[in-house]
Amino acid sequence: MNTIKFNRPTHRNTNWFNLIDEVFGMPQKTSSKHSCGYSPAVNIKETEGNFTIELAAPGYKKEDFEIKVEKDQLIINAKLETTKEDAKESTENYKRKEFSFRNFTRSFHLTETLDGEKIEANYKAGILNIMIPKKEEAIIQPKLITIN
Repeated sequence: MNTIKFNRPTHRNTNWFNLIDEVFGMPQKTSSKHSCGYSPAVNIKETEGNFTIELAAPGYKKEDFEIKVEKDQLIINAKLETTKEDAKESTENYKRKEFSFRNFTRSFHLTETLDGEKIEANYKAGILNIMIPKKEEAIIQPKLITIN
C-alpha cells in the first residue's frame, strides 16, 4: 500500500511510463488544476517516523516556493519573479540552452496516517526537502512473537 501517492509529471505520459506505473500501482491521474508542462524530479524516502520528499530545483531561492496543504493534498508551487537580469539573458544569443527556470506545481496525496499539521521544509544546495511525520498510531513498533 502506498502511503504517499503523487501525480506523475505530465511530460512522462508515454506508454512505457504508463505500463511501469500500472505495474507498481502509481496513480495515473494528473489534476488539471495543478498541472503544467514542467515538473522537477522527486525522491521520496521513508523512515520509521516520517516521509521525506526531496525535490530537485537548483537555481531557485527559498522565497520562490509556496508549500501548502489543502484537504488531503500537499501542494508545492514555485513562482519566479522576472528581473532585469532575466530580460538581459533573453536577448543573449545562445547557441545551445538546455536548462531554464520555470514556474511549476507538484502535488502529493497525503493519507490519514500522515500528520499534515507538522510538516517541515528546508531548501539547501538546490534540493527542497519536505519532512512529513507519520502519526503516532501509524508507526509500527517492533514486536517479538513467542512460539508456543
